[in-house]
Amino acid sequence: MAAISDGLSRAQFLRMIGGLAAGAGAAGLLSACGDGSSGDGPASLTVVGVADEKAPLDLLTKAYTDGGAKVTFKTSYAPTDQVQTSLRTQLNGGNAPDIHVLYPGSGSAMSTTDIAKTGLLADLSSQPWAANIPANLKSSFSYDGKVYLFSSGVAGIGAIYNKSVFAAAGVEVPKTYNELITACEKLKKAGKVPIALGAQTPWVTQLITYAFVASNVYRDAPDFDDQMLAGKATFLDSGWKQSMTQYMDLRDRGFFNDNPNGTTLEQSTSMVANGQAAMAVQVTPLLPAFRDAAKNKDDISMFPFPTADSADQVYMWAGANVGVGVHEKSKDKDAALKFIEFLGQQENLNKWCDAVAAIPLKRDASTKLDPALESFLPLLDAGRVAPVGQRWPNAEVQPTHFSVIQELLGKKTTVEDALKKMDEVYKKDA
Repeated sequence: MAAISDGLSRAQFLRMIGGLAAGAGAAGLLSACGDGSSGDGPASLTVVGVADEKAPLDLLTKAYTDGGAKVTFKTSYAPTDQVQTSLRTQLNGGNAPDIHVLYPGSGSAMSTTDIAKTGLLADLSSQPWAANIPANLKSSFSYDGKVYLFSSGVAGIGAIYNKSVFAAAGVEVPKTYNELITACEKLKKAGKVPIALGAQTPWVTQLITYAFVASNVYRDAPDFDDQMLAGKATFLDSGWKQSMTQYMDLRDRGFFNDNPNGTTLEQSTSMVANGQAAMAVQVTPLLPAFRDAAKNKDDISMFPFPTADSADQVYMWAGANVGVGVHEKSKDKDAALKFIEFLGQQENLNKWCDAVAAIPLKRDASTKLDPALESFLPLLDAGRVAPVGQRWPNAEVQPTHFSVIQELLGKKTTVEDALKKMDEVYKKDA
């Protein structure tokens, strides 16, 4: 799901799907006076987030205090791997921050389900913004029927592309899988790498799989996660097999750069930005990073990665952005909850999503969406989305997925053996 860290988790790449940006952000201290205290004096709220939350949280904590809230914020940010380790230790030790980073769904040390099970998250179900959570994404925000995650909106997987490269090769944005293959063939013939793949950065390996799985699995089996958890479905005997096979077909057609396993995310970003490559399958929060790397920012845009034979059958991966939760035992819990309610106001949803190139939970006339994301709205509004990977039962499935994709790219395993390995790991705590 930022300078990006190889240690990013699933929820992180969601920017979520958070922390697509890594590298420690500078800690900040914001204070003001006004209304919003849980007692007679000003409330003091400690906020710990991942680095890619720095921009929106710094902006909105300042807006809150500037608006007169009697709150002092102590904010700090760090890379995902560090935050997940330190925060879980603090939670277990009883000295957690009042508000802290929280990842959608389950399967990581700081995911919503895993922390909610401990009883250490405050219930956010009654807050007005919670009514706007899309029905097919509610499981990412909730546990046992209660909402515990505040997330400003959703991020998606698509193709970030260089418009000038497409135009020079006479290629239009593909809307079906067959059109994608044709486009890649034309781009390759024009001397361009059709799809830049930085698989040396582990979390990048999963994105193409997820793009295919959204159409090949969840379109026809929206309850696939429930089937998996009940032991009635497997990776091997599902559309996951078709998805990984198609992924490797792109490899075999020569549509990726040489040695993807030796190419980092940053290198693949540069390839698209400088026109060496035409596109990269990525998450929406990385769109600003690709633009920043390009000489002409207007050259960089994005479209849904087409993974079906007809445009109306294309589904996309979409998941909640990385967000925050409130510590149930915070001494200033009421003040923390008031701040979360402030974050959920439409104006502030818009500001958060604008800072991280995401789509707000709810849109209105005041929402100014990045034009590159507008092509994702028909899929999102029609429910043609799937939060693949956000309900896995343990934290081992995702890194196993990373490793088997790297092995597949290096032709060191087969699709069948890769999926068998994922099934074995999935069953450990299912």
